[in-house]
Amino acid sequence: MATPAKAILSRAAEMLHDTEFVRWTIPEMVQWANDAQREIITYRPDALSANATATLAAGSRQSLDAMGLTPLPLKLLQVLRNVAATSKKRAVRLVQRHVLDALQPGWDALSGTVDVVHYMFDEREPRVFYVYPPATALAQLEILYSAYPVDIAQPLTTGIDAVLGNLGLPDIFANAVLDYVLYRAHSKDAEYAANSGMAASHYAAFAQAIGIEVQATSATKPRQRPGAEPGMQ
Repeated sequence: MATPAKAILSRAAEMLHDTEFVRWTIPEMVQWANDAQREIITYRPDALSANATATLAAGSRQSLDAMGLTPLPLKLLQVLRNVAATSKKRAVRLVQRHVLDALQPGWDALSGTVDVVHYMFDEREPRVFYVYPPATALAQLEILYSAYPVDIAQPLTTGIDAVLGNLGLPDIFANAVLDYVLYRAHSKDAEYAANSGMAASHYAAFAQAIGIEVQATSATKPRQRPGAEPGMQ
């Protein structure tokens, strides 16, 4: 169940004792909630993932930005398998580029195919990956990628009921978004020692919530065999 954006802002206003949004206005609180979502996805790229069929460009280099993906991609998480109609539908495995370069230095000049065997990924270029053998323009892969959350729209009229839509992240991050909004609200009056302390407290709670969720995800995820590909048992 999605969390309505106005529910987060209303709760923040109650905790700030400003339910009329006088000191902290609705537009700025909407912006802070959007900032929270972007900060969460920066630290937790897996917070919002999408599964998609990606049509490849001819050649080895593939860019998520050129694939017309919706929602917009933040970074690649995993390439899963071939899905082109004329392919053999085989799984695609991650390899280290330096290994492939050593074993087959001229691999990038091979003829194009719809059957990709391996992919290569570098964290320094998170929305780009390379495929082996090079692809034809008919090749398609099923991929998993981290996506940008959709921003909460700024209200067109006054009043909390004008804030429409839901958070762009799963419900488990609602409390983290709330703490981030409160952190930014108290930071607005940080020249007062009490507010500065409250701001620091809420940011610490925000950071801890993300960290605790990481630990919970790690503790409950399917176990992997040593050396197995991500997602494989």
